[in-house]
Amino acid sequence: MHPAITQLIEEIKAKKLFRRNRKKVELKILSALLYFYGLSLRKASKFISLFEKISHESIRIYYHRIKRILKPPEKKKRRLIAIDETKMKLENKQIFVWSAIDVDTKEYLFIWASEGRSSFHAYVFLKEVLGFYENRPEIVVDRRFRYKLALQRLGLKYKHETFGERNAVEGFFSLLKGRTKRFFNRFPFRSSFDSVQSWLEGFVGLYNLGVLI
Repeated sequence: MHPAITQLIEEIKAKKLFRRNRKKVELKILSALLYFYGLSLRKASKFISLFEKISHESIRIYYHRIKRILKPPEKKKRRLIAIDETKMKLENKQIFVWSAIDVDTKEYLFIWASEGRSSFHAYVFLKEVLGFYENRPEIVVDRRFRYKLALQRLGLKYKHETFGERNAVEGFFSLLKGRTKRFFNRFPFRSSFDSVQSWLEGFVGLYNLGVLI
């Protein structure tokens, strides 16, 4: 078994994340990971139900609950952080997903969904990113003006790149879009902003744990 998955099982058991234990913890984790890797909730349910009956709604709950025990990135010295945002859909409404990643370690630091992408949104996002480093690392961004205003207001060093080291965050977006294309980059009907944020946090938490093989 992958070491990261073994670690996840041990922590969930130790913290008693699932109050009801009618089904094995390992089966709950496996079903949530199948959803994380790209199966729809219904397809994951259909596969797991070959062994033991699990509904697609239960798998959705398992996925969102697992993120509660995933540790956030450590606050430490960092050399360079890449940031960017991408468009997605919440039902028929366009939203924006903001991302920050450590260029050297490829550790995902913070993800945030917003309704807009103004300088104000960039400022709110970057202020949250401050909590993941002890020093003042350089920030690598594209040339959009909204970042410049926010970075200057926070007194952060930055540089512009179209490719180069900023590819770290672009690579993550490719991975994220590869996952969300299963629902056409449109979060499911009746999703709330809270559920979208929870889904994103669960995804990056598992990503940082290293369960992607």
